Amino acid sequence: MHDEFLCHVTGYGICDGRRIGVPLGTYRAPTLALALWWLRDRASWIADRLDPQPEAEYFPAGALAPVAGTVLDVPAVMRAWCADLYQQDLAADELAAGRLVRIAASDDTTEYELLAESVDAVRMHRMASALFTPVA
Repeated sequence: MHDEFLCHVTGYGICDGRRIGVPLGTYRAPTLALALWWLRDRASWIADRLDPQPEAEYFPAGALAPVAGTVLDVPAVMRAWCADLYQQDLAADELAAGRLVRIAASDDTTEYELLAESVDAVRMHRMASALFTPVA
């Protein structure tokens, strides 16, 4: 069982013809349960910022407008992942086995990516790379 996990959330977009990543948060989770909680929390955070409730008092009347039905719905993808217990169990199994978990959703301009990986797996990968690197 892996004991500690690195979690990241990043937004990617195109700037000056290049794909640019903007870190939106990082968390070093001391347990698997906290890693999954953080991923769900950040997925909800993204969804709430991209799809706020129009009736919230901090928006002036008419400030928000619905988008066309053809626009990819990142908030719906993030909320669905948060609510899907099967996906949560699958992510937990992958992390416990030392594998990287990636949840991503894109719209017309931006890709939102959530990543989590075992600190132990990262260390083992680095160590294996160092052990098998040819020396000139």
